[in-house]
Amino acid sequence: MLPASIPSPDPVWSQFSLGPLTIHTYALCLLAGIVAAAWITDRRLRARGAAPGIAIDIAMWAVPIGIVGARIYHVLTHLGDFTGPGVDPWAWVRIWEGGNALFGSLLGGALGVWIGCRMSGLRFWSFADALAPGLLVAQAIGRLGNYVNQELFGLPTTLPWGLEIRSDAPMFPAGTPEGTLFHPLFLYEMIWNLIGVAVLLLIERRVVRRNDALLADGGTPGAGLRWGRMFGLYLIWYGLGRSWLESIRIDPTSDAPLGIPANIWTSGIAILLGIGILVVQGRRHPEPELSVYVPGREPEDEDAEAGDAGAEAKKPAGSEKAGDADGADADADASPVDPAGSR
Repeated sequence: MLPASIPSPDPVWSQFSLGPLTIHTYALCLLAGIVAAAWITDRRLRARGAAPGIAIDIAMWAVPIGIVGARIYHVLTHLGDFTGPGVDPWAWVRIWEGGNALFGSLLGGALGVWIGCRMSGLRFWSFADALAPGLLVAQAIGRLGNYVNQELFGLPTTLPWGLEIRSDAPMFPAGTPEGTLFHPLFLYEMIWNLIGVAVLLLIERRVVRRNDALLADGGTPGAGLRWGRMFGLYLIWYGLGRSWLESIRIDPTSDAPLGIPANIWTSGIAILLGIGILVVQGRRHPEPELSVYVPGREPEDEDAEAGDAGAEAKKPAGSEKAGDADGADADADASPVDPAGSR
């Protein structure tokens, strides 16, 4: 290990065996991120009136489609690695070796979320708003997989936290002297994402407090960070951070239209899309979000129905008839022919 540097894990840490199975650490990091995001999103949705476990149902659509989208995006932006003579066609699908683009997972995952929301009756933007903080947490956890694979680092640096990369690592830049330290982009992005979680939640909390104050004073609360606004802030935050990180990233196999890396283009689109969501949804939905469900698709309150059924079952025999008799007596007392009633 070089003095004042961050060592990369030994390549043997990238995978281990369980009987006949080979478990890849990269895949475990992705899985851990998915679980964390699903748990956070489910808690946020339940606090807004959604049925427990609905985030898991939607994740069953979003995760596989997101993984496919991530791989397609990576392949399209690194065609030199996957085309040409002697290239193994199975390399296109070996996602455990790394190469899953986050922007591609967002595009594919959005399609999966849309399908899942259509199936469950949940509003798409309601799910996206609940997902935003959890998505940043998942991305932070997933970057540990890039660290293990030694595949996400920046330009050479002499800073004390420079990252060591083995000279035989696939992404080690050709012609670079052995022992060169690099910016640890995986760590930068982890820190940026976790700060983003705190920022988004802080903004959300302040908006909620302001709406509560308006309601207490008899005013009309606004929409807050609902109707997609929270997700719009996520896109802006992540796009800003990613565009800077990509500007110092070493990725010699990435295609660069007009000399600008593809991920910087996509980061700019993400920022513009986030701003667009804030503006458009702000005009379309200035009112508070009363339900996370599409009107008419709200789940039935099974607990209330069970309670009503239990109350009916506990009524003493003959109570219904007695009730009817009491009702009849009351009607007779209020009859128009009753002298007292006619006064």
